[in-house]
Amino acid sequence: MVGSLGDAAALDQADVLTILEHCDIAEIRLDSLLGQGFDPTHHAWQHLAGVPLLFTARCKDEGGALDLTATMRSSLLGTALTDAAAIDVEVASRESMRDVLEEAQSRGIPWIASYHDFEKLPASTALVDAAGQARDAGAAAFKVAARLNSLADVLRLAEFQLSSQGLPVATMGMGALAAVSRLLCAQCGSVLNYGYLGATPTAPGQWDSGLLKQAIRRLVPWRG
Repeated sequence: MVGSLGDAAALDQADVLTILEHCDIAEIRLDSLLGQGFDPTHHAWQHLAGVPLLFTARCKDEGGALDLTATMRSSLLGTALTDAAAIDVEVASRESMRDVLEEAQSRGIPWIASYHDFEKLPASTALVDAAGQARDAGAAAFKVAARLNSLADVLRLAEFQLSSQGLPVATMGMGALAAVSRLLCAQCGSVLNYGYLGATPTAPGQWDSGLLKQAIRRLVPWRG
């Protein structure tokens, strides 16, 4: 269970015990903090020692708060590597951010290869292709977040979650069908399930992390 912190005030007010009640890993959205005029350095999260931290510096095309170059995003992640349990870099950025990915690998820090579409659920062939690129590039897991526009999309995303891609997969919907899709995908084996910490979702339709954690605990694992 991942709790996402994209709000500077929420990060500043967060405490270790509360976070660990709501999630297992806290995601710190460096791009969002920078977009709010907040300095995303160790001092911003040093009070969270003991919480596994996932750092993300999202590109604008896939939901980032700012139009940052790959070099700028690599620099943000590079600054955070000392405190990172994992980092998130888009599959599409694997070449332009190779330096920070190689540095993370040298430190034994896993990379989550992410893939986002805020308008639709891409074709299943596109998802399989992106998962293959993530696998071949050495990602520890492949994460898909896409807008779901129909019940057929919900089912197709769950079917992708149930398929074998050669690496762990995390899937989640965005939009009006996001909430139900996140429970279904968790039940189908999604390895990372995201909610938000604080008052501000970091994706459309995202659950509060505490509520999502409680709901997932009630699910019976299902593999089809």
